Amino acid sequence: MSEQTGGREKAWSSTAPPGEFRSYVSAEESPKEFTIRAIVLGALFGLLFGAVTVYVGLRAGLTVSASIPISVLSISILRAFGRSTILENNIVQTTGSAGESLAAGVMFTIPALIFLGFGSEFTFWRIFPLALLGGWLGVLFMVPLRRQLIVKEHGNLAFPEGTACADVLVAGERGGSFAGRVFWGLGLGGVYTFMMNTVQAWTSQPEGRPSWFPGASFRAAITSEYLGVGYIIGPRVAGILFAGGIVSWLVMMPAIKFYGQLAGNTPIYPSTIPIPLMTPDDIWRSYIRPMGAGAVAAAGLITLLRTLPTIISALRAGLKDVRAEGADTSSSASRIDRDVPMRWVIVGSILIIAMMWALLTFHPMKGANTQWYHNLLAGILVTIFGFLFVTVAARISGLLGNSSNPVSGMSIATLMATCAIFFVAGWTAPNYEVLALMIGGVVCTAAAIAGATSQDLKTGYLVGATPSYQQLSLLVGVTVSTIAIGTTLNLMNKGLEKYIPTEIPVNLQTLPEGVKVERDTFTHQGKNYVLINSLSSHEIPDGEYLYDPSTKKIEFQWAQGIGSDKAPAPQARLMATVIHGILNQRLPWRLVLMGVALVIAVEVLGVRSLAFATGSYLSIATTGAMFAGGLVRALVEATT
Repeated sequence: MSEQTGGREKAWSSTAPPGEFRSYVSAEESPKEFTIRAIVLGALFGLLFGAVTVYVGLRAGLTVSASIPISVLSISILRAFGRSTILENNIVQTTGSAGESLAAGVMFTIPALIFLGFGSEFTFWRIFPLALLGGWLGVLFMVPLRRQLIVKEHGNLAFPEGTACADVLVAGERGGSFAGRVFWGLGLGGVYTFMMNTVQAWTSQPEGRPSWFPGASFRAAITSEYLGVGYIIGPRVAGILFAGGIVSWLVMMPAIKFYGQLAGNTPIYPSTIPIPLMTPDDIWRSYIRPMGAGAVAAAGLITLLRTLPTIISALRAGLKDVRAEGADTSSSASRIDRDVPMRWVIVGSILIIAMMWALLTFHPMKGANTQWYHNLLAGILVTIFGFLFVTVAARISGLLGNSSNPVSGMSIATLMATCAIFFVAGWTAPNYEVLALMIGGVVCTAAAIAGATSQDLKTGYLVGATPSYQQLSLLVGVTVSTIAIGTTLNLMNKGLEKYIPTEIPVNLQTLPEGVKVERDTFTHQGKNYVLINSLSSHEIPDGEYLYDPSTKKIEFQWAQGIGSDKAPAPQARLMATVIHGILNQRLPWRLVLMGVALVIAVEVLGVRSLAFATGSYLSIATTGAMFAGGLVRALVEATT
């Protein structure tokens, strides 16, 4: 192909304006694409990166797009087995990237079962179907949005990882010095990471906590991936992200510390630690995260309202496709504009509602049974919220990149809306907490998949791939990766669990608010205990505890692997707090509304609030590193 298009290669650019852009492989060409070896290799990458993402994400609470490293590995591996085409490599990275994004959606929500007091139900056969439904939903709903967000918004939405991935694939196809520069970059990033993490030549997160500014923390997670994302999204967007972090970490947190001195030794909800004794990380987890969640939810709603014309036009285009398919099946679209039939999307959505209903009705969790009409409502809410947040997630990824897609923030918005409906209906028992989590988990997974899928479809649009093949490969990748993700979650939960000696006097007959008996009998080291669960309690920190009726004291904290110091799962814990807080009227609404007010102020100033809200929700260590990467790009552009 390179011999036939040698002249074109020099003119091709992934960032060419809409009037000048043309795909790297033209619609008239039909090189090998959807091959068995590409699907198998992509599925293997999905298994690998899915498992790795679960491990890293549960520890750090963040994920990074895997499309670019998968692309580079694919080029090298397929080349070793003979000549491969750029479209084959694109199918590999499309299939493999599903594992990373699916893992993000699953691990941010479904482990909340443990914190809600249903840890014994946290099994592979609970995780697998929910993750699968969410993954399929995210892929299907991106089908009618592709033309609107990827094609018509070319030049407006950057899709940084998707664009960078296309450049990597083209570099690998061309070979020569251009490809060499890409692999040099990969090598330098690997050496940098090795020197930092293995040799420990420097700290991966330098931090300063000045005594003259209590509550503040200056830090940056100077990893190669965060610096690279900042370089891709550019100094302006990275600067807005960092501005949100500055407001949270250098304005709000010192203010909380300053005024919190008046609290003395009295903890202020939602924290169980007095503010004078709190570290910056404690303040961030207890007070800033709920505020950031409110900001992300408000910014997401504003983005959604701005996106309504896109949603309407996407639906019209999809319905037009359905009518066209029925009227004339002989005529087909151009290869590079051929999506999965819209009928699949409609039938698939109905099937997902039916599967959600059947899962909750015929395979309920012990102690969390719900009626058939509750379960039907859950399936309907999943599709409604799923479509809305798939649209928002795709636009966020187009603007900021998938690494900055606030999936957990959108999940919180879903949980807030769902729990509000349940609260008005009077459904506040623990079984409805689980039902709300199931809805939020599927929607969160769909939003996470949509972010990665939009990047993959952008890559395909730039290189000239067949969209329908990409969409099919994503469905394959989602299905295969779910196995690795469910298995890894279970292994980590069992392998990292421990029993921590903890003495807390408790009256079992008058338990504090937020504390409940989870199991009447629990055996540990040959002794019988009562298992109790604490969530959003003022007296006992969140967790599961072993209570000895003879001593009338808690003797051990049962720290399951997920939720322990080695896998804290901060997002999942936050999801449990939100669900329990709304249904039991214990959510820190004032903090949430402060975040909403902050977003409104930013919008009044004329700044698109989505990046700012995301920055206020993330750690300043992340946004600071991204801002540094953006400054490097500004410096490079200024000197070239």
